[in-house]
Amino acid sequence: MGKIIGLAILVAGAILLYFGYTEYNSTASQLTEAVTGNPTDNTIWFLVGGAVAVIVGIGMMLKK
Repeated sequence: MGKIIGLAILVAGAILLYFGYTEYNSTASQLTEAVTGNPTDNTIWFLVGGAVAVIVGIGMMLKK
């Protein structure tokens, strides 16, 4: 059962990373980054949340 939950978290993390990547390449994010030097907050949250979810998902899948 834990491996199924781990797989679901891994997939959710991959989806968050995809959204973060597309947000990072959006026009609004590029304009904000050009003005402030930093991407938008949504971009950061998507990428960090996705990375954490992927790590947790892999950890749960490898745990016996």
